[in-house]
Amino acid sequence: MPTIKIAYLYEDLMNTYGDAGDVKIICYFLKQRGFDSQVVNVSLEAEFNAFDYDFIFFGGGQDLEQTVVAQDVQRHRQTIADYIEANRPMLCICGGYQFLGSYYKTSGGQTIQCLDILPLHTIFNPQKRMIGDTHYTTQYGEVRAFENHSGQTFFDSAQLQPFGQMISGYGNNPHDGVEGLQYKQTIGSYSHGPLLKNVNVAQALVDQIINNFQTHRLAQK
Repeated sequence: MPTIKIAYLYEDLMNTYGDAGDVKIICYFLKQRGFDSQVVNVSLEAEFNAFDYDFIFFGGGQDLEQTVVAQDVQRHRQTIADYIEANRPMLCICGGYQFLGSYYKTSGGQTIQCLDILPLHTIFNPQKRMIGDTHYTTQYGEVRAFENHSGQTFFDSAQLQPFGQMISGYGNNPHDGVEGLQYKQTIGSYSHGPLLKNVNVAQALVDQIINNFQTHRLAQK
């Protein structure tokens, strides 16, 4: 079977609330469609070219882990930005989603410089932890998941579109009524549980991954 390569960014540090389940679900549905999967953990000091992969996953982590990752991931900013702009599939959950923006202000008041690829920022609010079940609508249908975060994410440009419109729960922050972002084929989300237990989203993402593989990697052979 053809093999689809998946980059799991900082799997050993950014894997909160079972986010690895998203990768396992992707691999399961790829196998159902006749594809093998090779998952590579791209961690500290590793070399990384985003275009060597057919799908990139970036999970969530606590403040300490995010601080460590923030010091390393800047090496990969340009290749990730180019990959996103090339309309390749990527899924970022919680901390991984926050890293796409310009900065994350921690509970201690420290500002973590993020990748500054997309116009958004995140601020930790210790008085407002957003935790519980979520329910929202997306272009792929309804989603039910779980969120647990004090970081509130705000868009800094009207060019960004949310991944979902909230029915219940908080999503990006308590004010805007939206969840995550969708930019080209990049999805950012606060949804754990994991997100891709929602088969409608998982199947849509698998379609994108297979199309990317067939359009780019097979065409190079």
